[in-house]
Amino acid sequence: MLLHQQFVRMAKKHAKKLAIIDKTTGKSVTYSKALIGALILRSKFRKYDKGFIGIMIPTSAGCALASAAALLSGRIPVMINYSTGAEINARYAQKKCKFKTIIASKALLDKIGCPVIEGMVMIEDIMTGVTTGDKLKAALKSLLPVSILLSTLHKGKEDDTAVMLFTSGSEKDPKAVPLSHKNIASNIEGFSEYVGISSEDKLLANLVFFHVFGLTVNLWVPFYHGMTSVTYANPLDFQTISRIARDEKPTIMVGTPSFFWGYLQKSEPGDFKTLRLMIAGADKCPDALREGYRNKHNVTLLEGYGATETSPVISVNSLEFNRPGSTGKVVPNIRVRIENFETGKDCQPGEVGKILVKGPSVMNGYYDDPAQTAEVLVDGWYNTGDMGYMDEDGYLWHAGRFKRFTKIGGEMVSLVKVENTLEKYLPQGASCCVVEVIDEKKGSVIVATVSLEVNKTEILRKMMNDLPIIALPRQFITISEMPMMGTGKIDFRTVTKMVNEIMSRSGAEEIS
Repeated sequence: MLLHQQFVRMAKKHAKKLAIIDKTTGKSVTYSKALIGALILRSKFRKYDKGFIGIMIPTSAGCALASAAALLSGRIPVMINYSTGAEINARYAQKKCKFKTIIASKALLDKIGCPVIEGMVMIEDIMTGVTTGDKLKAALKSLLPVSILLSTLHKGKEDDTAVMLFTSGSEKDPKAVPLSHKNIASNIEGFSEYVGISSEDKLLANLVFFHVFGLTVNLWVPFYHGMTSVTYANPLDFQTISRIARDEKPTIMVGTPSFFWGYLQKSEPGDFKTLRLMIAGADKCPDALREGYRNKHNVTLLEGYGATETSPVISVNSLEFNRPGSTGKVVPNIRVRIENFETGKDCQPGEVGKILVKGPSVMNGYYDDPAQTAEVLVDGWYNTGDMGYMDEDGYLWHAGRFKRFTKIGGEMVSLVKVENTLEKYLPQGASCCVVEVIDEKKGSVIVATVSLEVNKTEILRKMMNDLPIIALPRQFITISEMPMMGTGKIDFRTVTKMVNEIMSRSGAEEIS
């Protein structure tokens, strides 16, 4: 299944239905108008070089249609992260994927203070240059029967690259991840079948499209099924998004735990009452967050798990099969193995090991990086770099990044487990990140960073009931504003750097 062809089919089938309600611009487009808009952009994009074309536009109807139009023109959209280091990311993408043209938004560049770099073309200028003739030609073309219309557009194969994304770079430089039509379509089908998504659903699209979670679930899931999506460009505008949820009455919403915390705090009871599916992913979901939504909104917040390289959904809890604390059952089309990190053998239920994934939604490899590809892909099995276990009933439990395990006193300690324990005893609204610091004399030391001042002695006393002594943080450091990534995750890499710098200045207080 080719994504752009499916968009055309749905646009023809649901012509009068609203495709996108764009709450940033205040404009709404029907599927027939969306198809005409995509055909206009397609004709404009054909003037640019074949191959890759950059897209740096906020979550909006414009970004969704530009992505579809790129594929309709035979170009491959390269989604550029504009939330952190927009100029650096744009140049990095151009260099890595060897392309020139980036479709950008002037309004966005002005807002974030990013200069216009060579190769950038403003979407506003493209739209200003659209003539009556362009509109008429696209409108007439859109009236053709589906089979004839599709024959006039770029065809391609399901193994062709449908998008180029970049990993978050939370641990090292971003890797370029090409995902094929088959990768994304199979993931949409498996995920949709498992949680029960149809064209009748209405999705609140608040995530950025340059992140795989937003791209697949917020952009392509609605187009794939012919759903209505409600877009808003700023996921951090917690109060506005809560108000949009109340006004537009969506049935599906996905997000990261840090965003969901914001919506919980800024919303009023009843704002999210129409949501049938509310799914948190990209980071661990604390029990307190689930309880908060149940108590304030009577909504069940479900947790899922995925990766950029798997398009992304690997497992998810559903309303029928929900085990809070787990990341749910593995979705159809996906296979998961838990491998012992020392012996390489399959782990028994309840035994923590490496999470390996296989299936049609797994990428074929990193772009132009055979060495990195060989590290993570063996016989089609993708090594997620995460640790976890499967329980007796087939629920997958995430235990943290392999790199977020540290060996202390000969024992493997999960920093994520330490974080989860610490979170239980923090005041409401406080966040934390637990990191490992290498001490030349003492070996590895566990350091807890917290966003608010806390009574460290009291918290450690409580944590001792849940963790062995070796797993307790040796130091606490207050970082009032935790560095966040555009995806809503705490930037573990930056926190570790900050902690190392603070400790080198001996500014932290030792807890014995």
